[in-house]
Amino acid sequence: MSWTKDQPIVSIKNVHKSFGSLEVLKGVSLDVMKGEVICIIGPSGSGKSTLIRCINALNDIQDGSITVEGQEVHDPNLDQLELRKKVGMVFQQYNLFPHKTALQNIMMAPVLVLKQDKAEVEARARVLIKKVRLEGKEDSYPGELSGGQQQRVAIARSLAMNPDVMLFDEVTAALDPETVKEVLVTIKELAAEGMTCVLVTHEMGFAREVADHIYFTDRGVIVEHGPPATFFDDAKDPRTVEFLGQIL
Repeated sequence: MSWTKDQPIVSIKNVHKSFGSLEVLKGVSLDVMKGEVICIIGPSGSGKSTLIRCINALNDIQDGSITVEGQEVHDPNLDQLELRKKVGMVFQQYNLFPHKTALQNIMMAPVLVLKQDKAEVEARARVLIKKVRLEGKEDSYPGELSGGQQQRVAIARSLAMNPDVMLFDEVTAALDPETVKEVLVTIKELAAEGMTCVLVTHEMGFAREVADHIYFTDRGVIVEHGPPATFFDDAKDPRTVEFLGQIL
């Protein structure tokens, strides 16, 4: 199926997802245009992380449709490797290989999975290390890096696959307050360069500043959504107002 830039790069239509008898997503729909930054916020257990894990097929869905660049993500014939080349994902836990250096962690997937030329991949990885402000840390092991530095290596590792969309699942949740900022700055720069980003986040100041559109989920449904100015200053649904009142 051909995809053009005037169509959503990610399109989620009426998605239902259950774990056993627990329905976590109850008919969620949202579209992401190329270059947009979408923030998904909401209380714990509202289905946010499950939703973005469905976008790159880490979770299956029971009903509905998710397409990335026109391709149905949950088509049994879809090559998941092809999908994950397009859709990068960074998790709350950095999941770096402890016995590999920062540079080696970034190089692994393009060399081993995509079978790309090692010298080319290394050159690109060094550029990415600069991009995430970790020059001089190329040969450091994860255990020698702070949480914020490890998370930036994880972002660079994801970018090494040249994705079209980046998913961020509460990537600052496990970090100390002082290292949160350096990770958010990195994401902000990616967004400014036009990377399509979908973020599950608790960082409201960041969401207000960077997002094009904010979605508030509660109990598996999207309760309210809108651009940051409307969303934060003029929320209509009582659940949104109560949630914002607790965290702002």
